[in-house]
Amino acid sequence: MGMPAPNTITTIEDLLALPEDGSRHELLDGEHVVTPAPAFIHQRVHARIWKHLANVLSDGEDIDALSSPADIYLGARTVVQPDLFVVTIDAQRRSNVPWRDVPIPLLAVEILSPTTAARDRGKKRRLYLQAGVEEYWVVDIDARLIERWRTEDERPEIVDGELRWALSGGSSGMLDVTKLFERL
Repeated sequence: MGMPAPNTITTIEDLLALPEDGSRHELLDGEHVVTPAPAFIHQRVHARIWKHLANVLSDGEDIDALSSPADIYLGARTVVQPDLFVVTIDAQRRSNVPWRDVPIPLLAVEILSPTTAARDRGKKRRLYLQAGVEEYWVVDIDARLIERWRTEDERPEIVDGELRWALSGGSSGMLDVTKLFERL
């Protein structure tokens, strides 16, 4: 069975009806986008950031650092698959919560690749922040920095040293961005 042409996928129902093909499918305000598997270096950076977040958040009973594949619903016409994200979910609901009921992430992280950079910095950033994501990190492997956006920002904070972060509920940490990119 062939996949429908991308421009025919305009609703969440259309998106969910697609056969599994190993690619990442998202709906960005009604626009269907398909992203191939990430590069090896992308996944190494991904693993380092996830490890940092998971270690910092390990004591939090109702907070988790997760990664895609995951269908995060930001609105009636938007389903995203952030590389990494932090959500709060009541411990009693965790075992059987459907993706549609997962709350808006406190933090979303996208690691740039040549095919996603413009979208991650543009449309996805706007959608995340409009939906109420507290912090959005754009990780630029080539420039060895993280662009941090918060809901009130007109421009990103460019971090190439220590990234000190804090989320609602009291979770906070410090990510050494220089060390993040060492020996890639």
